[in-house]
Amino acid sequence: MTRYVEENERIKHDYATYLHHAKGQDDTSIDKARAAIRRFEESTKFKPFKKFHRQQAADFKDFLAKQRNIKTGKPLGFSTVDATLRLVKNFFHWLVSRPGFKRVLSYADVEYFNNTRKAGRVAHTQRQIPYPSMQQAAHAFQAMPFETEFQKRDKALFAFFMLTGARDGAVASLKLKHVNIELGHVFQDAREVNTKAGKTIHCQFFPVDAAYRTCFTDWVAYLVEVKLFGQEDALFPKAKVGLVEGQGFANLGLAREGFANAAKLNAIIRTAFANVQMPQYTPHAFRKTLTHFGNEICESPEAFKAWSMNLGHENVATTINSYLPVTTERQMELIRAMG
Repeated sequence: MTRYVEENERIKHDYATYLHHAKGQDDTSIDKARAAIRRFEESTKFKPFKKFHRQQAADFKDFLAKQRNIKTGKPLGFSTVDATLRLVKNFFHWLVSRPGFKRVLSYADVEYFNNTRKAGRVAHTQRQIPYPSMQQAAHAFQAMPFETEFQKRDKALFAFFMLTGARDGAVASLKLKHVNIELGHVFQDAREVNTKAGKTIHCQFFPVDAAYRTCFTDWVAYLVEVKLFGQEDALFPKAKVGLVEGQGFANLGLAREGFANAAKLNAIIRTAFANVQMPQYTPHAFRKTLTHFGNEICESPEAFKAWSMNLGHENVATTINSYLPVTTERQMELIRAMG
């Protein structure tokens, strides 16, 4: 079976160039678009785009309904299907104006990629994301050892997430120079740090348990005074792997480079909770933990606005909608209490 069409590949390359230069999208977003278009090609058995018919869009929905998640074996989630349809629709919307497509494709045809209203509503329904309480986080943190240099790193990583609520991708790319221990300040410089949407963020340590700050401070001191790390070295370095005679490849201590992505950081935090028989919360869940904590201790809207900015949100509504949603039951409860 044909796995690609040369003409399609050229068109997809042009579209990727358009997304990068005209829409300013990064490689991750472009890869998602490529994957979605590839799925559409699979549904048509790799027919040329110039042989498009609106029925292919309808058939594509049926195709997605039968697909399975590779990891879980379950049907694709509503949000995955909705996002895939949207990405493919955007591609064909761009394709309409391309030379040679006006005869076979119209804007009305592109509308056939729309999801059903019901499925679209389900896809965008907010779901309750589990998160640890401040007490649960403290329990998992206290149970973490702090003896070997890898244990020191892992426990300091947990502390840092509680101090800043920073996103794991950004933390993986931080260097020592981005942190001012004395001021409790973290400069997430988008020129060097992998922040969301390339946003530069100034973050002050949150007023959480002093044990977190002590642990993190001790870790930075260890890197600087014992390991002789410099300002350009990683804040949370990966392991240095080398060949040891008679043993094969083994860890040789800390490298000076950070992790390529956040996968290892996620694993460290999940393991910390699993070791105390708790759900395997991810670093991102700490952002919800800190938002709820901030809601309790902030005494004015201005204070909560500052708390929101510390999490990297320009609009406080983003913080509330993402991490502090009010259910209908809670709405009724709050209003009744006011009376």
